[in-house]
Amino acid sequence: MIRIGVIGDYNEGVQAHVAIPRALRLTADELGLHVDCEWIPTTSLTDGYGAKLSSYQALWIAPASPYASMQGALNGIRYARENRIPLLGSCGGFQHMIIEFARDVMGLAEADHAEIRPESPMLLVTPLSCAFREHTHRFLLAPGSRTAAAYGASETVEQYGICNYGLNPAFAASVSQAGFRIAGVDEDGETRIMELDGHPFFFGTLFQPERSAFKGIVHPLISAFVEAAKARADMARFSLE
Repeated sequence: MIRIGVIGDYNEGVQAHVAIPRALRLTADELGLHVDCEWIPTTSLTDGYGAKLSSYQALWIAPASPYASMQGALNGIRYARENRIPLLGSCGGFQHMIIEFARDVMGLAEADHAEIRPESPMLLVTPLSCAFREHTHRFLLAPGSRTAAAYGASETVEQYGICNYGLNPAFAASVSQAGFRIAGVDEDGETRIMELDGHPFFFGTLFQPERSAFKGIVHPLISAFVEAAKARADMARFSLE
């Protein structure tokens, strides 16, 4: 069995929260795997988070921020990054992946989110020039990226979710050069997908691929995420044999 922890403050009124377990079940069924999905409130990760997260083979940072505990969400992201646990962040989850990376890898201690602390002197996450709502958008995928490999294409069309904030273009080059690379942009050149160099699976999306489950579609990025979780589970099992 593969255990996947979903970090977020569950709200049945949030479509993405309803969709994530469905998307994981749909993907697991297609891959012939048994996946157990458990919600992890952000407030539970303010301290002692390593012991709480060590039993999961993958983590998903869910949408619907601001979180009850921003620090709890950041702690979960940092744990996954440092311990090479597959991690997928969608919408608000991805936005917090940017903040965590800027603070803990790039040393930008004041890096912050415009929705949460608009007065911050260093806003890494700012309003998108074009909010990604219920419309069809074409994304261009970076050649040679693992994102392009997961899609098996050089571009894709997405129509899932509502995301209003993203990577501040002023920091795009420096964040990418530090290793959290831009893997997909929209037709206006705004960052929509990123992936971390040298990590088994550390992907963020400024759309909600989980909502593909409402249409009975297995999303390629979620499929790659679950396969990465299986690889981690297999590695742990082999090390015990």
